[in-house]
Amino acid sequence: MAETESEETLVERAKEDPTAFGVLYKRYVRKIYNYAYYRIGNRHDAEDLTARTFYRALANIDRYQSRGLPFSAWLYRIAHNLVANWLRDRSRRKVISLDGLALTSQRDGSAPEYQTEANEEREALLEAIKRLPSDRQQLLILKLMEGMSNVEIGQVMGRSEGAIKSLYYRTLIALREDLEKRGF
Repeated sequence: MAETESEETLVERAKEDPTAFGVLYKRYVRKIYNYAYYRIGNRHDAEDLTARTFYRALANIDRYQSRGLPFSAWLYRIAHNLVANWLRDRSRRKVISLDGLALTSQRDGSAPEYQTEANEEREALLEAIKRLPSDRQQLLILKLMEGMSNVEIGQVMGRSEGAIKSLYYRTLIALREDLEKRGF
């Protein structure tokens, strides 16, 4: 029964009942893990940051207020802050690892020459994404990997739907220009 309860009801119950928080955890753990993994590219650190995200959420659940935003937006904000701190603490450039991203080619992939060309294109795209600013990387993860709508992304990133559309458009143009500049 808890599995089918609304998010809002579960959140209110989770303030008193840890099993309700467990249901929320099951709903969102994979998404938060994927977000952390694609931002930092390390499975072990992504697992740690995911655990820390849910620990922080559980510790502060009594102070959570919906304010018209989904609970998942609050979780993504917590994860985003933890990832940003992790990156800053390690003085690493804010990049994402998209090694596991399944990019499909429009060509018949059976011929070896197409496989090689597709691999080169994939590597060029991944490198171009790594050169993007952190907020644009975050946008691409939420849009392409998590399949979120512009409204949902706006809730996570604290921006309007129009601002997300504009940022996405500018990001795609920047990627295209970067790839063209490099001969792709």
